[in-house]
Amino acid sequence: MPPADSAPRAARTISIPVPLAYWPTMVLSRGWSLFLVGVGGWTWVIWPRFAVAIWNDTRAWSAGVVGEGGPTSFLWVHALLIAASLAIGTTAGVLGVRGWRAARRATGPR
Repeated sequence: MPPADSAPRAARTISIPVPLAYWPTMVLSRGWSLFLVGVGGWTWVIWPRFAVAIWNDTRAWSAGVVGEGGPTSFLWVHALLIAASLAIGTTAGVLGVRGWRAARRATGPR
């Protein structure tokens, strides 16, 4: 029987996997936090206006007249894009606010 430590070194090494998306102490800088807040605000300024433009487009309605007939795929696709963009922008804005508050707690008020 071979001795216990004759196994290759790699076989004796125990490694603990670390999740790829784990940052326990990550804090955004104030600059990046403001950028994310700006992205969130910009999203809410631009996309609702675009939604109104799509709603008033004759291609959005099967009858070819705004508000008459059923909605077309043109309206549904754009509504989905607008909803996704608003969700992403809102998330960015919330993360920016949270980052700003965390950076402020870490450095103290100015």
